[in-house]
Amino acid sequence: MNLSFLKPLRIVVSLLFFLAVGILFIDIKELLSERVIDSVTFLQFIPSVLHFIGAGVLISFGWLLILIITVLFGRIYCSSVCPLGTLQDITIYIKRIFIPRRKQKKIFRFTKPHNFWRYGILLVTVFALLIGSTYFLLLLDPYSNFGRLATNFVRPVIIAVNNGISVLGEKTRTFSVYPFEARDIPIHSIIWPVLLLAVVFWLSAKYGRLYCNTICPVGTLLGVVSRLSLFKISIDPSLCNNCKKCSYHCKAGCIDYKNQYVDFDRCISCFDCFSVCDKNAFHFTNRWSVTKNTSSQPRQQDANVHERREFFFGLISLFLVTTGFQLKAKKDSVLSVQKSASSHPTKIREDKNHPVFPPGAQTVGHFNDYCTACSLCVSACPNHVLQPTLLQYGLVGFMQPHMDYSSGYCNYECKICSEVCPTGAILSIESLDKKKTIQLGKAKFIRENCVVYTDNTDCGACSEHCPTKAVNMVPYEDTGLFIPEIDEEICVGCGACEYPCPTRPYKAIFVDGHPEHLTAMPPKVEDLEIKKPVEDFPF
Repeated sequence: MNLSFLKPLRIVVSLLFFLAVGILFIDIKELLSERVIDSVTFLQFIPSVLHFIGAGVLISFGWLLILIITVLFGRIYCSSVCPLGTLQDITIYIKRIFIPRRKQKKIFRFTKPHNFWRYGILLVTVFALLIGSTYFLLLLDPYSNFGRLATNFVRPVIIAVNNGISVLGEKTRTFSVYPFEARDIPIHSIIWPVLLLAVVFWLSAKYGRLYCNTICPVGTLLGVVSRLSLFKISIDPSLCNNCKKCSYHCKAGCIDYKNQYVDFDRCISCFDCFSVCDKNAFHFTNRWSVTKNTSSQPRQQDANVHERREFFFGLISLFLVTTGFQLKAKKDSVLSVQKSASSHPTKIREDKNHPVFPPGAQTVGHFNDYCTACSLCVSACPNHVLQPTLLQYGLVGFMQPHMDYSSGYCNYECKICSEVCPTGAILSIESLDKKKTIQLGKAKFIRENCVVYTDNTDCGACSEHCPTKAVNMVPYEDTGLFIPEIDEEICVGCGACEYPCPTRPYKAIFVDGHPEHLTAMPPKVEDLEIKKPVEDFPF
């Protein structure tokens, strides 16, 4: 049976998923609704698993659907759903275009699996989960890596191009394209995606899907699952003429033409072999009904089936259980060193004991346990207050987002981050009224840093921007000036006071985060007495 149609079908499906996930992170016009975002991230394996465990909702069973598909047909996820996998395929396609025609037929060849590295990385990742760390998962999850790449590298380029076109449009009196505010991007959040991009491009151009079969823990895990697949790709010895085409085109390096054998746990189900085989020697075989004598796979691959299944189910159980462990937050702080707006540069450093994490995350342990640093919330945040961390959460929280009040502040009327998070690290908030009472931290005032104290001049920027009026201006000695005073009970820690504070290098007012979000008292609303005029309005 000619199954060559499977390759173009796979290409269409993979491009659809690639574009859908890509648009999530580069949607500068914020056109996508929460329902659309959830449907796109539904089948992303690691976010789906973490969301299911953290929230315990049946709607997050995309990971289970992926496992079922893998048990039936193999690693369809790696070939068609994973955006980083499709990015590697695009790199390989570009390579085919630019290499000489005489070399295009011999790009890849069969290689032995690097089992030491494959299972070593997987076991280290699982062990890290056992002790309560998602660090290796954060670094190696393909969806999250693609998200960081799109958010911190591709999205700024698109905004820059858009703003350039808008400038040209203004000169020609064309206003169909309007500019967008470009956020300040921390240098470390750019370096990591660029390094990753370089590594992925180099590995895929030179070795095909080596990243998926050696480094990626999701690929290795699904490879273990694919050993149990009902339908596996096999070679019919009676039709194969050892032309080597399949081996030269196999980007996973898993086709041994000499032994007419497909190493199916490394096969990513790209179906390239079906399209290049002139003899139609490739076909799907029902491996559950085939005996050892009729199988084209070496005998050692068919042995110990019971042990494989025990290993697989044990590994999945271990994976699900260990993600429940929580981490302890580590202290650190980050300074914004800018030109001082005061004539007296401030000298007292802000004493921040905890980083501020997004509303809906509840506790820093929960947030660190379930966040894979995919940067979808960073991309969606309209005020750009969410920024990737360096060491604010410690080494285990590298690149996870925090509230950076030097870049923006948390909008009092916004809860977008809780609506787009695919892993459940930021849990959905019921309503805006609920969000308005979540206390992320408390504002702290350093009088010796305030321009009212240092320059004897008016300011009040913090009070003007505070949405709950937790920051009030009170008389300052006998100078006729006013200085901030904080009501910590109604402060929600949104950073609207810290962001506009003009003092440098250290702020006069800052937010110290809570390790666990609290509930603030509602803002005080003063009743205004309406007095009747003495006489009727003359008009």
